[in-house]
Amino acid sequence: MENQSAPGIPETIETGSVYYFEEERLSSGEPHYFIVLNRNPRTEDFLIFVCASSQVGKRKRIAHFLKFPDRTLVTVLPSEYPQFSKATIIDCNRVFEKTIQSLIKKETEGKLKSCKDLMPREIVGKLISGALASDQISESVRKILLDIT
Repeated sequence: MENQSAPGIPETIETGSVYYFEEERLSSGEPHYFIVLNRNPRTEDFLIFVCASSQVGKRKRIAHFLKFPDRTLVTVLPSEYPQFSKATIIDCNRVFEKTIQSLIKKETEGKLKSCKDLMPREIVGKLISGALASDQISESVRKILLDIT
């Protein structure tokens, strides 16, 4: 009998998948939760992620100072996504592009955790709308996200 390994990221990734890892481009050296926004993440060249932060007040102050539209910030409560232990904010003014290969590498190195629960579709819709409402998002990312709506 062959030893069957559990399905990996390429077989399980979908819109709303949540991963927990350290992102080199963030000033914090701590891991964060990242949510996949792509409609077809298994077949697209780049994955589009937004990053969750538990520093709700700080993110809101920065966004207000930079005059970002309110809808570019999405607050998620633990009652909406139990993986979060407290109110969490997702700033849709900054997206992260990654390849599936980069996620596999992080997972192989023990630097990535896959969350078993998907982010609810309603919240993913708000995240996509938030990113599309931001003038900080590139046209190439905007085109990928527009395919979703």
